[in-house]
Amino acid sequence: MLPEQVSILVAGGGPAGFMAAISAAEAGLTGVHLLEATAEPLHKVLISGGGRCNVTHACWDPRDLVSHYPRGNRALRGPFSRFAAGDTVAWFDSHGLELVEESDGRLFPRANRSSAVVACLRRTAAAAGVTVHAGQAVQTAAREAEGFRVSLRNGRAVHAGRLVLATGSHPSGRRIAAGFGHTIVPPVPSLFTLALADDPLLELAGVSMDPVVLSLELPGGGRQQQRGAVLITHWGLSGPASLRLTAFAARQLQACAYRAVLRIDWSGGLGPEAIVGLFAQCRRDQARRQLANWRPWPELGSRLWQHLLRRSGVELDRRWADLGKAQQQRLIGDLCGSRHTISGRGPFGEEFVTAGGVALGEVNLGRMESRLEAGLHLVGELLDVDGVTGGFNFQHCWSSGWLAGQALAAVSSGPAPA
Repeated sequence: MLPEQVSILVAGGGPAGFMAAISAAEAGLTGVHLLEATAEPLHKVLISGGGRCNVTHACWDPRDLVSHYPRGNRALRGPFSRFAAGDTVAWFDSHGLELVEESDGRLFPRANRSSAVVACLRRTAAAAGVTVHAGQAVQTAAREAEGFRVSLRNGRAVHAGRLVLATGSHPSGRRIAAGFGHTIVPPVPSLFTLALADDPLLELAGVSMDPVVLSLELPGGGRQQQRGAVLITHWGLSGPASLRLTAFAARQLQACAYRAVLRIDWSGGLGPEAIVGLFAQCRRDQARRQLANWRPWPELGSRLWQHLLRRSGVELDRRWADLGKAQQQRLIGDLCGSRHTISGRGPFGEEFVTAGGVALGEVNLGRMESRLEAGLHLVGELLDVDGVTGGFNFQHCWSSGWLAGQALAAVSSGPAPA
């Protein structure tokens, strides 16, 4: 049973909440209680990464790490200087979970199952003395003389000396934070695929290309650009470059109702001059070959190359020796910058991430403590911080949770000052 009086109450049983509770308890605090509204704590961890859980990313320098956060990048330099990706790897290793780096820098549990991460966190929490209460949803929270009075959805009230809000993107956490006077930056979707309705490119569903350069042309003259791999889907574009682009342009895209122009440089930035040289080499060495059967560079997929030939009005059976100057110009133009109309977001957000939350200027990020309400700590996705795909959002959860736990342990476990 959940006592009526506790020293530390953590609202939210996700990665940030568990890390905050464990960090505080392992530092010597007793009476740490964690509430999870659903019946299954750490459910987001369990389903992440296709059931594998991309725990963090092999980006060891905090100065580089912050560049992967569209919101919060500069502000995170301080927190990441105390607990970053290397610290996460060491923390899990010391708690019996080895992480393995893949070729793209993502780090997964050696067991290759997210259940291993969940088991590690739950086992560590129990060993540290954290009491986890599932099916306990926080409804409201208010300051009282000796800490906080927290009302639950089931009608019960709990009195906590200090309170940690780790409610993720759920509206309840933002509502409670706003009740304490915090400014809430309106949440908008981040990390989503791009829909390209009625575009001939969709006929290439399943084709991937790496690298390409994506340039987003927004109404009013705004522009965003990213380079990396893309995957053509039945509805549009996905893949790391597309997801990163939407993360950095999340608010601009929301403001224009997800209607914009996308330019795709299929050459990955080679540029027209270099491609002219490749074409000249093909004319010289492959003069008798049909264009459809010989690509200017081998990494350019056959289906994509033939699509670009048709798009440029070049016959597939034309020989390289017979490629005219005007046709070449059109073809190079499409290779370096084919234009496509974005018709909206894809059918789902790849990592269920939102941009927005509690304004960072109102939080002491060294302690993850509210600047407006002493004893109130805010961690994880509740804050106006979001990263690109690749383990960066989880890294923010581990870092902010650990810092909050350390801050809780640095003060008396008794009531916070009013």
